[in-house]
Amino acid sequence: MAARNGFLALLLLSLLSSPLLSRAQESSSSFPVNVWPKPTSMSWAEPLMAMPVSSSFRIVGPSGNNPYLVLATQRYTAMLFTERYRPIVRPAVNVTATGDSLQSLTLFVSDLSASLQDGVDESYVLEILPTGAATVTAATAWGAMHGLETFSQLSWRSASGKLLVAAGVRVEDRPLYQHRGLMLDTGRTYFPVLDILRTIDAMAWNKMNVFHWHITDSQSFPIELPSEPRLAEMGAYGEDMRYTVEDVTRIVEFAMSRGVRVVPEIDGPGHTASWAGAYPEAVSCAGKFWLPDANDWGTRLAAEPGSGQLNPLKSKTYEVVANVINDITSLFPDGFYHAGADEVTPGCWQTDPSIQADIDNGGTLSQLLERYVRAVHPHVVSKNRTVVFWEDVLLDAAVNVSASLIPPATTILQTWNNGSNNTKLIVQAGYRAIVSSATFYYLDCGHGDFVGNNSVYDDQRSDYDTQGGSWCGPFKTWQRVYDYDITYGLTAQEAKLVIGGEVALWTEQADATVLDARLWPRASAMAEALWSGNRDAAGEKRYAEATDRLNDWRHRMVGRGVRAEPIQPLWCRTRPGMCNLVR
Repeated sequence: MAARNGFLALLLLSLLSSPLLSRAQESSSSFPVNVWPKPTSMSWAEPLMAMPVSSSFRIVGPSGNNPYLVLATQRYTAMLFTERYRPIVRPAVNVTATGDSLQSLTLFVSDLSASLQDGVDESYVLEILPTGAATVTAATAWGAMHGLETFSQLSWRSASGKLLVAAGVRVEDRPLYQHRGLMLDTGRTYFPVLDILRTIDAMAWNKMNVFHWHITDSQSFPIELPSEPRLAEMGAYGEDMRYTVEDVTRIVEFAMSRGVRVVPEIDGPGHTASWAGAYPEAVSCAGKFWLPDANDWGTRLAAEPGSGQLNPLKSKTYEVVANVINDITSLFPDGFYHAGADEVTPGCWQTDPSIQADIDNGGTLSQLLERYVRAVHPHVVSKNRTVVFWEDVLLDAAVNVSASLIPPATTILQTWNNGSNNTKLIVQAGYRAIVSSATFYYLDCGHGDFVGNNSVYDDQRSDYDTQGGSWCGPFKTWQRVYDYDITYGLTAQEAKLVIGGEVALWTEQADATVLDARLWPRASAMAEALWSGNRDAAGEKRYAEATDRLNDWRHRMVGRGVRAEPIQPLWCRTRPGMCNLVR
């Protein structure tokens, strides 16, 4: 078996060793069965054949053991028979007349021990033969899981309810970007564990591989930590709105079995008002009104309601932060630790007498942040983690640190402001970048503002400064998400430092009742753009073709239990092309 696996590894390497493609390779005709995200390369015999799936069908795992892959094979076997998906438009296929049915899908994996970390090989080759057998060949268990998902999307129910699968199909697939993430903010709004698990499930279906968990913020500290229990006791919204150690383990293991990494974020030193209940001596300006002079944004104490920032002059700050880092790195095995460092507000620190005394003695706010980062960054690195910061730590105009304190070898910066311009600044400085442009990838935008007593509404206006009352408006449509080129304006060398992107859902105006619709299928649009690109073989944006597939994919996700919002009336999908601007 070892020799066989070695041969398969060489075969896989030869199949997938070409440079990463920026778009899927397409044949002269569209594939009759919709797959999302579109694979890198698909080939099939025309006309496409379909065969029944045997009632005794089974997925045969590779020799050796990977417990997460075992769970995945069990999950996809069950899904194949329980899913009742019927395409909105019936595929133009011929059902095999030979009487053959699909008996098995066999997995071949070269390296079952490869851990789920940044840059792991996620490639796979899927073949479904018309003779009744199918194979997935992958370098790692994580690539094999993607192959299982593609296989599941190549199956459907006929009008009579018969389970069919496309036959005579070969898929060669690998991601364009290694980091394809979704950020969920549970600091402003608590989400029950089941909602988080459902979100991770949908991420896996879309071949997204990073759940960025923005756990805490000024509004609440919802995670229970063994070394610092008072943070959740005093900082969570309530006893029933906390994540226990058991909850965290459940989420991390659930994600691992779906090939999804969980990257924790504990923001600081800004966005930490929720720490003040436990440690008031370590938090500046806690409990003060966030905008003391409504006519002067420059005097604000926080970026939004919920004032409070850790005081870098207090020894208690570092004692607590060290305990938090120790606990979080024990609970989360991923190689990334997100330490935040965004939106440090000068006004907050300037109201603190100890900090003002430091400033009077010649100190600066940037030196305060440097003191904090000088303690946090090496501590995280000592836990064998790469530190992720928001871009502000380097690029904020008022409070920032020297690049020498955050070496590119151990630091990744996540962009969110000023579009591609800030991405370019970051990669030019030698840093790897995760792109989360608010202009394209912020899924909370366009729902108005959440602050009350806003004078902008005193006079009737038609556009509220074109933002619809939302700082990052308008609403980011799936087309806008799909359109974004995260390496726009970069040289080829600079683009190599962009490891991927994340859509972000900040939750001032979102909770479990709207979670699915805010995320899906807009997150699906980014998932495809980062997996295989958003252009066809001719280099044109493939909106018309993608619209039909995304309509079907949204329909399928709803059938799987995710309440994704519609993108068109059903009438449009049943009449292809009739809802386009150009025929």
